[in-house]
Amino acid sequence: MKQICFFTLSIFFSLLSIAQKPIEGAWEGRLNTGSFSLRLVFHLKKDAGFFTGTMDSPDQGAKDIALTKVTLVGDSLGMEVANIGGKASGRLVNDTVFVGQWSQSVASLPLELKKVAHPSTVNRPQTPKPPFPYAAEDVIYANKDHSIQYGATITIPQGEGSFPAVILITGSGQQNRDEELFGHKPFAVIADFLTRQGYVVLRVDDRGIGKTTGNADSATSRDYADDVNVGLDYLRSRKEVDKSKIGMLGHSEGGMIAQIVAAERPDIAFVISLAGPGEKITDLMREQSKAIMESAGASKEVIDASLRFNQMVIIPVITAPTDTIARLAAKTIFANLFKNYSKATIEAATGVTGEQDLMNLVGVYRQPWMRYFFQYNPDQYIRKMKGKVLVLNGEKDIQVVSKSNLAGWKASLAKSGVKKYDVVELPGLNHLFQHCKTCSVPEYAQIEETISPEVLEIIGNWMKANVK
Repeated sequence: MKQICFFTLSIFFSLLSIAQKPIEGAWEGRLNTGSFSLRLVFHLKKDAGFFTGTMDSPDQGAKDIALTKVTLVGDSLGMEVANIGGKASGRLVNDTVFVGQWSQSVASLPLELKKVAHPSTVNRPQTPKPPFPYAAEDVIYANKDHSIQYGATITIPQGEGSFPAVILITGSGQQNRDEELFGHKPFAVIADFLTRQGYVVLRVDDRGIGKTTGNADSATSRDYADDVNVGLDYLRSRKEVDKSKIGMLGHSEGGMIAQIVAAERPDIAFVISLAGPGEKITDLMREQSKAIMESAGASKEVIDASLRFNQMVIIPVITAPTDTIARLAAKTIFANLFKNYSKATIEAATGVTGEQDLMNLVGVYRQPWMRYFFQYNPDQYIRKMKGKVLVLNGEKDIQVVSKSNLAGWKASLAKSGVKKYDVVELPGLNHLFQHCKTCSVPEYAQIEETISPEVLEIIGNWMKANVK
């Protein structure tokens, strides 16, 4: 499951210049969160004496985000993003280099931008390219009360008759229909592979992304399950679909969402989980935090302090009846940490340097998605499932640690109505099912492979045997 990231890039800036500097053009840099880095590209131009422009986050598939407030005085450049509490400040070293800091929530990160003639590109050889030996149709459909419209792509094999069908469900964070991340488009690759094998595939933009409307700020995994239900009903309305052979493929949180839907719908023929949770989220996230910090070289004391902090804080904060009680609980728990760890260790472990940072963190944990997510127990849903199930987990996954996660899946499936299931650990693969070397989160962007060909083969062979 993708590590929770607070650097939301689906935002709108305003850009105001109060100085005259030759900054028109493309500026590129990386925002390093510690867990991974994101390329940022700012395209600036001058319009009626003011600078305007757009921002791209190529690694997240975000382009042409309108810019709105920047102040430029001499060589000092400041940018504020009030709606997410973000601020960039620094200076122009010269006409081609900006050096500064990006501050948001409890983090302050270095940011360096360089003026470039052309933004860099990455090689992603598996990304499908036309012409395709199947029909690909961009579609729009809506939920029953038409409060949300969904933008999607449906791919349909050549030939007559009805075909088995699958809807693809993205992981946590707002994703487009290709589940684009770090320049990779795993759902485009999977859809292309499965459609060539004779399956109808529906892949959908998440709420507030691409052609899909709706507000993601207050949405939970339960709401995203409702979105999947709308997509499944859309598939059932298509004449090309065999209505007795409709299933779901979910990656990371998408595997969790598939559990919720499959527990409630008897018409689900199959579920494929790619690194979906099989153990309580609190247990999974504790293992994730430990694995990610170890991969980043954190000391044992810092890791211990971080795990202890999260174990003590998360549940009291998310279950508190009011925000006031949540804040009081967090302050008490945080103060108790100083009995066991130094100030430097606590700051390194939590990112909290003062009371305001702590209150910001409480605000994050009190958000609807976080509160639902951290209280989720997969067992309650897996045991209600009935269709066939394939569970895959990369052995080198540090976001969903495979051994304990797959053990949870097996225990829950054994108590379920599922008569046919396969649970497989795949050696040498990370959370995105890439072959990896360091297997850290930052490496995702450095690997050219989008998804291991053997994973596609395993999915194809399993579906041929159990679905087609």
